[in-house]
Amino acid sequence: MDIGIIATGIGRENLFSLGLFALIWLVFEIVNDHTRLRYKGLSGLMAYKRREWMLVLADRDMRMIDTSIIAGQQQGAAFFGTVSILAIGGCFATLGSTDVALEVLRDLPVATPVDRGLLDLKIAGLTLIFVYSFFKFGWAYRLLNYCSVLVGAVQHVEEADRETRRKQAMLAGEMNTIASRHFTAGLRGIFMALAYLGWFVGPNVLIVTTVAVVLVLIRRQYFSNARNILAKEINS
Repeated sequence: MDIGIIATGIGRENLFSLGLFALIWLVFEIVNDHTRLRYKGLSGLMAYKRREWMLVLADRDMRMIDTSIIAGQQQGAAFFGTVSILAIGGCFATLGSTDVALEVLRDLPVATPVDRGLLDLKIAGLTLIFVYSFFKFGWAYRLLNYCSVLVGAVQHVEEADRETRRKQAMLAGEMNTIASRHFTAGLRGIFMALAYLGWFVGPNVLIVTTVAVVLVLIRRQYFSNARNILAKEINS
């Protein structure tokens, strides 16, 4: 199908704002997760503390607290996975009640006029974002399960030398860190879904909400009090 026809059907303003939304999200993902900045953010500093946690685990035999921490992390991933499933169900329910949604949008004084086809497209896009988040949370849950197995495989003090135990523990720590990255990506998807809601009001609002959400994420990763506390403790 001709791209020009698609652009005319959707509207060039809508197409531009949607493309900018996707570009900003992608650039943030790349910069935050695949450049040297990932070591300076809150998630990167927490990855350092995860490895430190595993080194402590290697030198103690009573590991109930460690398994409890991992179980708590799994509960968090399961909770947000459930939230994503419910959100997907809500999106499908909205697709079945498009006429009602159109009436609601028409009553909003700031909303731009929208036809049924475009509204269905917007809801479908929102559904895809929640599907992405669900897969991230589901994979994080699975990796945390693997992490608990790796923790169980760490030998006790009397069974192996310290170097062997530390290597085994660090393997579990790396698995936990990877799980954390996927969990964070799932949360980011939910945050970006909130930004995406701006598109239901209009293309210009989508740009504003996208920039606002990304600025909040940047502040939390690199300029929050939580990040500063960790950086001060690690660098001291």
